[in-house]
This record gives sequence, structure tokens and C-alpha cells, in this order.
Amino acid sequence: MHATNEAQAPGSPTNDATAARMRALMVRAPSALCFVDQGTFQVVSEQFNHLFGHGDDTDLCQQPTRGIFVSDLSHQGLMERMGAAFGAGRPLDEEIEHVRRDGSRFWGRLQATPVHWDKPAGEALWIIEDVTAARQLRMQPTWTAKHDVLTELANRREFERRLSEHVGSRRHEPVSVLWVDVDKFSEVVHGMGTEVADHFLYGLGQMLVTKVRASDLVARLENDHFAVLLPDCDQHYAQIVADKVRSSIAAYRLRWGLHRTRVKACVGVVQLQPTLETVDAVLGAAALACTEAKAAGGDSVRVYVPAGTFEELAG
Repeated sequence: MHATNEAQAPGSPTNDATAARMRALMVRAPSALCFVDQGTFQVVSEQFNHLFGHGDDTDLCQQPTRGIFVSDLSHQGLMERMGAAFGAGRPLDEEIEHVRRDGSRFWGRLQATPVHWDKPAGEALWIIEDVTAARQLRMQPTWTAKHDVLTELANRREFERRLSEHVGSRRHEPVSVLWVDVDKFSEVVHGMGTEVADHFLYGLGQMLVTKVRASDLVARLENDHFAVLLPDCDQHYAQIVADKVRSSIAAYRLRWGLHRTRVKACVGVVQLQPTLETVDAVLGAAALACTEAKAAGGDSVRVYVPAGTFEELAG
């Protein structure tokens, strides 16, 4: 559809076609999403209705948004936080308890953003995902002991435990480790603040999971340092994975409200070998290779290679 200099009158063919497309999209959208304006649901997807216990005989469209919240206080508090976020040029992303038509409750992740950022008090897009099961899992002591709260990846303790199962093992399958360090991440924190940086780290971590096998383990070790454990993977294939990780990070874009940023990263690669007798030695070798990559200018991959009585970095 091409833009014109003349405003389209209500009921014109162009407006009718746009409305028809919107209705078709909302019916078939695989996500629970809706458009909200002035505290009222304007357009609601089929999945959104189903999430809240509505069907063919009932519809949330043109109903007040208060109806999906457990109390007036919960609804009012969300509206205030949403207004503050939009006014600051940020979307809202929270886990909130909701109520269905039959009175049952669930925890939903609500992601909201204005349709027009220059009109933050106007119409907004809401997307809600049921995270009740995931939230219950996160509340378990066994989960919190093994995972990084911010990124939901494995934490350093769990990564080292899993790595220790391979260090010194007499099994003959090759095992490799990647050390991933985001280049100049402090500049993102300084320029955009910790909230945007945290969302960036979460998104980056989730993206990394999609670049490796289900049998691999991705962890956040500390700050902007990640690691990947690659069982049954020799140095050659680990280098291929490392370069895919590096290029994926370089292509990754953070879009958080009006904020836009991108970064690059260095990756250190090490294959487990008899000379690396401890978990600390393996991680130290991977980190050393990554340091060499940074010294070479960043956005690169280096491989740890022992040579005689000294250590040499190559890649």
C-alpha cells in the first residue's frame, strides 16, 4: 500500500482494506496480543481471548482492561508504571498476576509498547504470555542454585560442576569450551543505563541458546562474560561454533523502546586435554584465548594451543 498526500476518509476502500487485514491478522496471530487505548481493549487476538477464558460467545474487545487484573490496586499500579516507562522512552516488561473469566489466576509476562512513541499516552500494543509454570520453576531452590537470575542461563557454579564431569575423564569423546566476552559492554551501561543493559544481556543469552545444540550448556559466568560447554565436540567444530556465535552477536540488535544498540564480542576456544587438569585451568585457557582475541582488536575468535613447555595462542 503506497502513501498518498491525501487523508483517507473513514469508510474509504483503503481504510476498509486495512481494517480487514488487521482483523485477519488478529484472528490468526499465534500470540496473545491486543491494542489498548484509554483503558479499553480496542482490538483483541483470538489467542488473547482464549488466554483469559473467552470464546465465540464472549469477547474482551471494547471491555475495560481492569477486568484482567486481580484488583484495582494492581491495575492502577501497572498503569502508573506503564505511563512512567512510556514517558521515558521504554517499553514495559513485567510479570503480573492476572485473572481469567472464571476467576482463576495465572502469572503473565506483559510486554507493552506505544503504537506511536511520540504519543506515549495514546494507543498501546500489549502481548501477554502465560509464565506460571516457568515462574514456579524459578521459585524452586534447586533452580535458583543452578541459574543466573538475570539471564535464566546456567550460573558459574553449575557450569563448573558440569565441566568437572569431563575434566580428567577417561572417555575418548572430545569436549570443548567457549569463553565469550562482549566488547566494550561498559559503554552500553554508561550510555543507556543498567536497565537497558540488563535487557540486552537477557536477550543476548537467549539468542546464544539458539546457536548451539540442545546438549550444549550456555552459562553466564559474570557481568558480560558467557561460556558454552560443548560435549562431543573437537577443536575444529568448536571453532566453527565460536565463529557462528561471534557473527550472531555482531548481528544482534537490541531494540528497547527508543533505545537501539549493538555490540561485538570475542570468543576464546579450548579443547579439553590432559595438560589442563582442573576446571580452573580449562576456564583460564579459554579466557586467555579470549584475551588474545581482544588484544587483536576484538570481534574475533582465538584458539588455545599448548606447544611444548609454553602456551601459544592461535586462531
